[in-house]
Amino acid sequence: MLHNTVKWIARASAIIGGLVLTVLVVLTTLSIAGRSLSKAAHGDWLFALSEWAIALGIDEIKGTYELTEAGVAFAIFAFLPICQFYGAHATVDVFTTGLGQRVNRILKAFWEICLTLAILFLAERLMSGTHRYLGNGETTLFLQFPVWWAYAVCVAAAVLACITGVYCAAIRLVEAVTNQDVLPQGESL
Repeated sequence: MLHNTVKWIARASAIIGGLVLTVLVVLTTLSIAGRSLSKAAHGDWLFALSEWAIALGIDEIKGTYELTEAGVAFAIFAFLPICQFYGAHATVDVFTTGLGQRVNRILKAFWEICLTLAILFLAERLMSGTHRYLGNGETTLFLQFPVWWAYAVCVAAAVLACITGVYCAAIRLVEAVTNQDVLPQGESL
């Protein structure tokens, strides 16, 4: 039951992160296209297109950088659970391939615990940053939205990463003790 719940959390988080990245790609593409069209020069073949685009109100999208910065930070934390659950983080196993299965499971458990501690630390720092920016009222330069909003959505994704991390660390310890696989290892989703 817990295994399926954590698996669902990891997948849902990754899907949301993917949707956010897709929106950011479309937003950035439209902004770049709008900027290029609005700067087309007379005599340029783009000029006719730019006149049409300006008539439709297509121009550079203000605040794209701010939205991209916040969205990518969120997406990074949103993708952590799926990578952790499926053991899909990048690894360099040049020195460990010759070791036995039991030793490799112990090493996986050790590094899973280290990664979980790092995620817990980052989540705590994000929470601290959220409180700090909530208290000082700082806003972004162009869109003027409160900075704490970006921190808060990252905290939400980091909490999901923490839940998945603690679960995976515990299961990797079980795998090391029992010498049996419980979590998928690099399998397809």
